[in-house]
Amino acid sequence: GTMNTQDTKKTLSLSESDLAKLGGGALAYIREIKGKDARKMLGGQATIPANARLFCLFHADGTPVSISPSREAAVGSAFEHELMPMSVH
Repeated sequence: GTMNTQDTKKTLSLSESDLAKLGGGALAYIREIKGKDARKMLGGQATIPANARLFCLFHADGTPVSISPSREAAVGSAFEHELMPMSVH
């Protein structure tokens, strides 16, 4: 089935401190990061182009969980970790 794009646009806007209080820590958020940010998180051995567009899944408290090449993959990773992904802008 095709997804209705209108549904994906309705995201909740909450501050990170609000997010941390919700869902007993099961909430996560996905933020687009650059390759150079990913290298900082993963350590110098990561071979990622500095300007690569990646999507990082974070726990609501800001702890990185995973780094994915696409938003869809990051959402999939959230569900694998039994986290509820939210968009933060």
